[in-house]
Amino acid sequence: MMFPSTRGQAPAVGFSQALLQGLAPDGGLYVPTQWPQLGAAAQPAALPELANLLIGAFAAEDPLAAQIPAINADAFSFPAPLKPVGDDAHLRVLELFHGPTAAFKDFGARFLAASLARIPRAGGRVLRILVATSGDTGGAVAAAFHRRPGIEVVVLFPKGLVSPTQQQQLTCWGDNVKSFAVRGSFDDCQRLVKEAFLDQTMRTQVDLSSANSINLGRLLPQAVYYAASSLAIRQQTGSNASYIIPSGNLGNSAACVWARQMGFPIDRIVLAHNANRTVPDFLATGQLLPRPSVATLASAMDVGNPSNLERLLALYPGAAEFAARLAAFSVSDEQIRARIRADHARYGETWCPHTATAAEVHALLPEAERRRQWVIVSTAHPAKFREIVEPLVGEVAVPENLRRLYDLPSSFGELDANLNALRHAIDG
Repeated sequence: MMFPSTRGQAPAVGFSQALLQGLAPDGGLYVPTQWPQLGAAAQPAALPELANLLIGAFAAEDPLAAQIPAINADAFSFPAPLKPVGDDAHLRVLELFHGPTAAFKDFGARFLAASLARIPRAGGRVLRILVATSGDTGGAVAAAFHRRPGIEVVVLFPKGLVSPTQQQQLTCWGDNVKSFAVRGSFDDCQRLVKEAFLDQTMRTQVDLSSANSINLGRLLPQAVYYAASSLAIRQQTGSNASYIIPSGNLGNSAACVWARQMGFPIDRIVLAHNANRTVPDFLATGQLLPRPSVATLASAMDVGNPSNLERLLALYPGAAEFAARLAAFSVSDEQIRARIRADHARYGETWCPHTATAAEVHALLPEAERRRQWVIVSTAHPAKFREIVEPLVGEVAVPENLRRLYDLPSSFGELDANLNALRHAIDG
């Protein structure tokens, strides 16, 4: 299968090349030329087995194809449990925080790292991974690529706009991982990554790739847990699953949409946003107006110009078609706090602020809508946001995968939000 750019001004490339390049030369994102219809015949199975089916269909005939099972065994080595919420027969939570850095991005980051480590590079050139993070991506990428030979990682995060736990995860690695606090927003970090990809000077001595959700290798693995959970719900209930997804840069949401495109039994997809209202306002007004991001309690979703909106619009051009296939709602910090308290009291569940946005959107659904088989997507462990959660519900137990990172020394630099500053910081 070949992968053209969403902007149509760059040559289509194969699977390995799409992963290696990350961003197309015209600034667009790689998308498939076709959608293998896998869902109708698929049966519930373990994540690695479903990953072999789903990702294998896109990697067929690629040089990496024979290694996909080994890559998937590496990437899907921890569970994504689907659990009931209280005694509500129409509500479940999909827990995606059981990986090394307790966030959903561990799946895609580990798949991408295992893939890129297996793709030969001309002349043994160093591969430099640039990643912008609003909190969770950078930690997952750093963990996945740490100490992999021939690969360097540069993590950019907005100074003062991630939680202390997240910052520790971004800056505790050393070795082949460099971290920088950017004096700006996540959107500034994301812009720097895109500018670097289009800058020939930065490509002179090393190969560049991205580990953000702009990279195909991040997004396809995330479609696997939607495929798996939707098949499980169909088997259990006879109905299609509907998802409420905490949404920022829209990579996780796009993965769910892609799973539905492949025929997996998925009904409604609802995007739960914080006060960064670009997508909800687009659906309400028909006008797409990216704007500077706003800092919220759900910091990993503080995105004013989401990159993967370009992929969604490639599938659903225009506001009317987009709105016919997706819904989007915005939740305030006050609502996030109230939902964390309420669901802890009612269900005994402790949500991170991002999961709480999805739980709040579910609570606001009309009664008739709540009769669908809903899944709240839980994207991070609440212990990553103890500063927010513990004043609301009391002490949060810290899982061992996070605890071991707290004792590591932290090291990072600072830079202004411009390309010259990034060049100087990386190469001196």
